[in-house]
Amino acid sequence: MAKRMQVVLLAAVVAAGTFVPVSGGPIPYPLAVSGAPPIFGVLLSAVLAAASVICVLLLPRTPWPMIVAGLVAWLLISAWVPLCVSSYLAARTIREQRRLIGCFAVASAAVLLPTAIGLAFGRAGLALGDMLAALGGVGLFVALPFVLGLWNRSRHDVLDGLRERSAQLEREQAARAEQARMQERARIARDMHDVVAHRVSLMVLHAGALEVNAADPGTAATAELIRTTGREALAQLRDSIGVLKSATSDARLGPRPTLVDLDGLLDRSREAGIPVHRHDEGTPQPLPILVEQAAYRVVQEALTNVHKHAGTARTDVELRYVDSVLEVDVINEAPRAPVEPLPGSGMGLVGLRERVELLAGSFAAEPRADGGFRVSARFPLEERA
Repeated sequence: MAKRMQVVLLAAVVAAGTFVPVSGGPIPYPLAVSGAPPIFGVLLSAVLAAASVICVLLLPRTPWPMIVAGLVAWLLISAWVPLCVSSYLAARTIREQRRLIGCFAVASAAVLLPTAIGLAFGRAGLALGDMLAALGGVGLFVALPFVLGLWNRSRHDVLDGLRERSAQLEREQAARAEQARMQERARIARDMHDVVAHRVSLMVLHAGALEVNAADPGTAATAELIRTTGREALAQLRDSIGVLKSATSDARLGPRPTLVDLDGLLDRSREAGIPVHRHDEGTPQPLPILVEQAAYRVVQEALTNVHKHAGTARTDVELRYVDSVLEVDVINEAPRAPVEPLPGSGMGLVGLRERVELLAGSFAAEPRADGGFRVSARFPLEERA
């Protein structure tokens, strides 16, 4: 809608400008009609104005009709507004260098040649100063709009490039975030596979032992059913999820670290120069294995970010067991000196949020007012009898 209004406004300006020719100078125009009745000039201007409006309305498709109309209006009635518009459009829209130079040369010649021809043939009333005036007309009616058109085209090219780059960066950021989510989901699926497979394997082993040692035939039959069902479930589970172990680059066959391994993680950070302090509140209780692994990952990723962005700033790791909720907070102070950031994907917190939310928890990572940073996670725990 705005673009259409711009076209309509330009058409009105060109139509009105057709009735405002250059006057006040003895510059001859071979195609202009001299000695004709004034009404003839008005009618000619009206025809050229109507043609110019039609050419402006065609601008969304092609600029050439308006470029030609501007030259014709100048040659017939010395209308400078259409000439300025045509010069601007030529510079704004034509990309090929030869055509661009050709349009500038033709427009300049249209302004200079009549005066040059008059001087060459010794037309009365013409002097060398008239050629200087014609050169001024080239600069004012051709060169200036031409430069403005080139500037506007370059500006639009730069803006289009910036918009394209911004859109590309957004697409890349979304792709990296989605990749981080998928990797975290794959890790969670592997953890679930390991945990469930371990528990089902134990169930199958106990059912087999019960089947062998049971004195009651009914108990032995039930144990056999449990063992057979468990083996089938285990086979299906490994077929459906086990492929994830080879689908990701960080698939590891060893056990995943849990909160039992947290002190070792903190010790490694202390060896790297970070003063890390651990604070436990509440009464520790048995936790689901997936929650322990996720809590460990929260602390690990938060300490990694401290290494990258805060250097050796003091860091507090807080674990709280409150009302069937495990709260994990990692808080670091502002860095004491400028820190050169280490390379990284920047997607660690995205995957961490995905892991916590898939366990029905809540996650937050935000800067503090004192210049530090805080990473928090809340894990709801099932009520235990």
